[in-house]
Amino acid sequence: MAKVLIIGAGGVGSVAAHKCAQVPEVFSEIVLASRTPEKCEAIRDSIRERFGRQIEVARVDADRKSELVELIKGVQPAVVLHLALPYQDLTIMEACLECGVDYLDTANYESPDNPFFDYHLQWPFHESYREKGITGLLGSGFDPGVTNVFSAYAAKHYFDEIHYIDILDANGGDHGYPFATNFNPEINIREVTAKGRYWENGQWVDTEPLEKKWTFDFPGIGPRDAYLMYHEELESLVKNIKGLKRIRFWMTFSEKYLKHLEVLQNVGMTSIEPINFQGREIVPLHFLQAVLPDPASLGPRTKGKTCIGNIMEGVKDGKPRKIYIYNNCDHQECYREVGSQAVSYTTGVPAMIGAMMLINGPWKKPGVYNLEQLDPDPFMEQLNRHGLPWNVVELE
Repeated sequence: MAKVLIIGAGGVGSVAAHKCAQVPEVFSEIVLASRTPEKCEAIRDSIRERFGRQIEVARVDADRKSELVELIKGVQPAVVLHLALPYQDLTIMEACLECGVDYLDTANYESPDNPFFDYHLQWPFHESYREKGITGLLGSGFDPGVTNVFSAYAAKHYFDEIHYIDILDANGGDHGYPFATNFNPEINIREVTAKGRYWENGQWVDTEPLEKKWTFDFPGIGPRDAYLMYHEELESLVKNIKGLKRIRFWMTFSEKYLKHLEVLQNVGMTSIEPINFQGREIVPLHFLQAVLPDPASLGPRTKGKTCIGNIMEGVKDGKPRKIYIYNNCDHQECYREVGSQAVSYTTGVPAMIGAMMLINGPWKKPGVYNLEQLDPDPFMEQLNRHGLPWNVVELE
């Protein structure tokens, strides 16, 4: 039993707090902190009403290391779950290092000025974390996160070498709005409008945004158009999966979503360059985020399922093999359980499980790690127990 500190009170932070509350034998105490205490209090009240558990709330500005250190030293948690914005990864990692507390996040660092996710500023923490005797888990969401564990599980049990990985992420949910994003609008739009990128034959290949399309029949959803994007788990899987020749990431978008996004780009609303408006400096994308629906409000409106998984091809005992490991998650079932839609649920549950792996010991190892570097079996077992059951299908 241990105390956990969750930083971030958006959709993912809410799911993680609710799921931690469901496992009192692991998470004996929960503290939820944000720069917006009202959001923390609403989550606290929901947990009390649903599960009869009391959690603590606190205020913190995750951009200020001094505030983080003061909070962590006051709470004295076993692990800090960073579920706020990826812009704050480095600040929270530094605070955890100073306090000697394990760290976990769900997305790798991104500079506010450079819309590109990568690990090159987080991996160097490995030696200092190892010397301090603490663990940092990078990307313990679904993608990255579960998709990394799927890869490690396949490498351990199904292949001698994996040659090809295609990660496919489909959201078949419908929230009824003309245009909305299922997670932080700024992060979502920056990802989608960036150039695509994949790894093949020892080098990175860049593509224009959404240039490559694959129509795939997703289990539980049906045929959807998926577009090649760069996603952060590619960077670590290239380093850690033996024999890899190519890895790509694909995500689905509806024609309606893409048309709205095209118009917003054309009129400059997705820009991160500040402009002067009536004597005040504003960032167009920040303004757009303010007028779009809050992703946390989509839960009661969203119907349908998600389907996220890996198609992997390689060799086993000298013979070719191809498998598909995936999860289906129902938006309405997630809302009934924890009051959030499935996109937040599929990220918040793996964050809770990653914390469980640290507290219970299977992944407690000094240093900084991506999830595929650790034993996948106990994590895969907990996915089945805590709402994200997975399937393995042999493909021709």
